[in-house]
Amino acid sequence: MAANKPHGASRNGEPRTLASNRRAHHDYHILEAVEAGIQLQGTEVKAVRTGKVQLKDSFVEFRDGQAFLVGAHISPYSHGNRENHLPERPRRLLLKRRQIERLFGRTLLKGYTVVPLSVYLKGNWVKVEIALAQGKKLYDKRETEKRKELAREAEEAVKGGSGGRW
Repeated sequence: MAANKPHGASRNGEPRTLASNRRAHHDYHILEAVEAGIQLQGTEVKAVRTGKVQLKDSFVEFRDGQAFLVGAHISPYSHGNRENHLPERPRRLLLKRRQIERLFGRTLLKGYTVVPLSVYLKGNWVKVEIALAQGKKLYDKRETEKRKELAREAEEAVKGGSGGRW
């Protein structure tokens, strides 16, 4: 057992990522990211700590001056009983009022959306990184793939060699 190490932190003290939304970077232009707390019920915390979280097809919705994470799937805790949680219930995000108003205003004004990028442990707290994003068009996605492929080829050429295939 490690001496005086927080339960949720990684070995080097940085936040430990539990789930990430890789699809978000493919489908959206990420404009700005914000860290938010998330309000969880009983067994959800233990399920999240074991990494039973999926952010695919989830988004942030604004209702009554509050932000909610909708569509995120947290699997029921394996040792939970009848008190277990619903896997896809909306979960309230803990943000300052100014942050909520700013994000909500941007989504109304310019047609942006707010998507979760990752769920991680920061100390003993479960945090969600959410981002203001604009949807990519098909040609933007192709351009991004092309750029990645060129960077990959350039890196391989710098390493020297035939790529090791033939």
